[in-house]
Amino acid sequence: MADTILDSEHRGNDSEHQSLRLWLRLLTCSNLVENQLRARLRTEFNSTLPRFDLMAQLYRYPDGLRMGDLSKLMMVSGGNVTGICNQLEKEQLVLREVCSGDRRAFVVKLSKKGLRLFDKMSLAHEGWLVELFAELEQGDIAELMDGLGKIKRSIHQLEPAAS
Repeated sequence: MADTILDSEHRGNDSEHQSLRLWLRLLTCSNLVENQLRARLRTEFNSTLPRFDLMAQLYRYPDGLRMGDLSKLMMVSGGNVTGICNQLEKEQLVLREVCSGDRRAFVVKLSKKGLRLFDKMSLAHEGWLVELFAELEQGDIAELMDGLGKIKRSIHQLEPAAS
């Protein structure tokens, strides 16, 4: 039993509902991929996944984002966004500007240095994902995307009842 890998999936057993077993498999796979990405970002770029995620959001919005919008997009507290932005600003990877029309709000955008670094990080990130999913053929990927899309739609249909 020493060779058995203990993870979220092994909390379940064969007598449990298939939906629970699917959830545990999804959770396990998500955690495994996330742990790989975290380790590689740390090793190759001395960075973290939250920093990468914040830079990715800013990359998608070249004109910048308000701190509150960044918080919503990343689904984290404003304090988390502020802490990450403070670090990135010290490293001259982001610029923080006062919002026109609201002097209490700030717009954050990637600096030129931040853009250059994010280009390198995102290229590596994509390569890591290709490597992590290398066992999957195109048909497997299409089938997974279709199934996960169904789950996503199903959950979105339930959201009004949950709120």
